[in-house]
Amino acid sequence: MSYAQSARRVALDVIMAVRESDAYANLLLPVHLERAKLSTADAGLATELTYGTLRMQGYYDAVIAQAAGRAISKIDPPVLDVLRLAAHQLLSMRVPSHAAVDESVRLAKTIGSRSAVGFVNAVLRAITKHEPDVWRERVIAAAGTGEEALALEYSHPLWVTRAFRQVLVAEGREAELEGLLAADNVPARVSVAALPGFAVPAEIDVTIAEYSPVGGTLREGDPGKNAAVASGRARVQDEGSQLAALALSRARPIIAGESWLDMCAGPGGKAALLAAEALTGGAHLTANELIPARAKLVRNALAVFESPPEVWEKDGVDIGNEHPGEFDRILLDAPCTGLGALRRRPEARWRKQPGDVAKLGALQTALLHSALAALKPGGVLAYVTCSPHAAETKAVVGSVLRKLPNVSKMDTPAVLKEIALGELDLPEGSHVQLWPHRHGTDAMFIQLLVKADETTADETTAD
Repeated sequence: MSYAQSARRVALDVIMAVRESDAYANLLLPVHLERAKLSTADAGLATELTYGTLRMQGYYDAVIAQAAGRAISKIDPPVLDVLRLAAHQLLSMRVPSHAAVDESVRLAKTIGSRSAVGFVNAVLRAITKHEPDVWRERVIAAAGTGEEALALEYSHPLWVTRAFRQVLVAEGREAELEGLLAADNVPARVSVAALPGFAVPAEIDVTIAEYSPVGGTLREGDPGKNAAVASGRARVQDEGSQLAALALSRARPIIAGESWLDMCAGPGGKAALLAAEALTGGAHLTANELIPARAKLVRNALAVFESPPEVWEKDGVDIGNEHPGEFDRILLDAPCTGLGALRRRPEARWRKQPGDVAKLGALQTALLHSALAALKPGGVLAYVTCSPHAAETKAVVGSVLRKLPNVSKMDTPAVLKEIALGELDLPEGSHVQLWPHRHGTDAMFIQLLVKADETTADETTAD
């Protein structure tokens, strides 16, 4: 078996597992690479084939449908996986057409009937009749509205494209929609957070971050081979996530003895950063994670501390009743659709449905009510989602605050502008929405809230 065929087989196996069993590519691919004992070059090819195919699946489906002369739904799923993998090579990589077609036909022989093999060969040869730019023009020409054309061209579900557009329109930045969709298709850089008191960015072989004062970007190589990362003194963490944690820890000076809570802490990146920040100021962090496997990840993330913070395994919805008014600062990194991290999880865009937003919105609302009940008067809470969808962000905050007149929005942009190394481009408002195309981060939403007492009334503002 040639090295290219090996890499393609690994990619196909992962792509099929993602479709068949909702596997996560970022977790499954390393296992398959290790099992296949691929060289560095092979592994790089398999990674590009896997992520590139999953990321651009919607666009490739449009091409395949035209080339096959039939709807995607009429093609057997395993055969369609082979066609998508081949389409990525033919349309987005510098793979010779004959090699992509021949190797893909070989793959088809391992998963389909003789007629399926002939079908794959015919469809791929139809694709090779036109250059990639011609296919792009054909796909766009077949689309309906401008939104549909952008959704197809940049391989996003239409409902996601519309949701992004809605948020950008509210910011007065509708013209940035195409840039946002394009940025979602560019693999994210490997960002690292140096835990305060344990490491500083300058000593961990990174390019200093543009915004996070504790962050940097790995110049090259496997982050696991970085000494600071391997020892737990630094962590792989998106710069937007770093800023979300720092917005809470640096919203005001830390008073020794403060009690902090990370309410939905898994997998533990923000908890580790908050714990380090708390330690430097004499505060105490408690982490909570309902799911046992994720709670284990939180404990692993906190193991670097001599006296690691306690990790609860409670339902966050109940914490407000069980621990009323107990915490000075709370991070609620709420479960969400994850639409802000599509650069890292290419298959996520195809997994989520509009109905998921409503279900999560109900949970987010319940968690925020609980978190605010657990917050002390005068305390600060950071409501964070890795999704820019308005129904998961401003709508949740607004619905809760309408029922709690003693809770107000803090000027979150002002807080982050004091923290950030560089100037953040942020529209007017009390919240912060980070974007991959504008800030190079995941699309994190951050809203600081304060529970009123006589000392906090002057700190609040409104959208």
